[in-house]
Amino acid sequence: MSYQLLAPLAEQGEAEAQYRMAIMLQNGLGMVANEAKAVQLMQQAAEQGHALAQHGLGFMYMEGECVEQDGKTAAKWFKQAAEQGLVGSLTTLASLYEQGIGVEKNLEEAQRLYKLAGF
Repeated sequence: MSYQLLAPLAEQGEAEAQYRMAIMLQNGLGMVANEAKAVQLMQQAAEQGHALAQHGLGFMYMEGECVEQDGKTAAKWFKQAAEQGLVGSLTTLASLYEQGIGVEKNLEEAQRLYKLAGF
C-alpha cells in the first residue's frame, strides 16, 4: 500500500495502517525514513492491541532500533503479542527468559513458551 492510501487511515487511528506506516517510515520505504514517527505509530498500533505492532515495538526495544535499547520494555511488548498467540513473540519471549534479558532468568518459563510455540 502506498503512503497516500495509508496516511489518512493512520491519522484516523486505524491500527493496521499505523503499523504499515511505521514499517515504511522505519525503513524508508517509499518515503524518507523517520524513526521518531515510526516509533510513534508503532506504539499507537500496539496500544490498540495490534499483535504485529506489539511484536515490532518489542523488536525495536530489544535491538535498540529507533529507540534506546530496553530489554524490560521489549519483554513487555513481546508478552502482549505472545498472549495473542503470535508464534514469533512466543519464541522471542522464551529466548528472553532463557537468557534473562529484560526478565528474571527462568528456564522453566522459557521451556513452557517454546512448547506453546510448537518446539
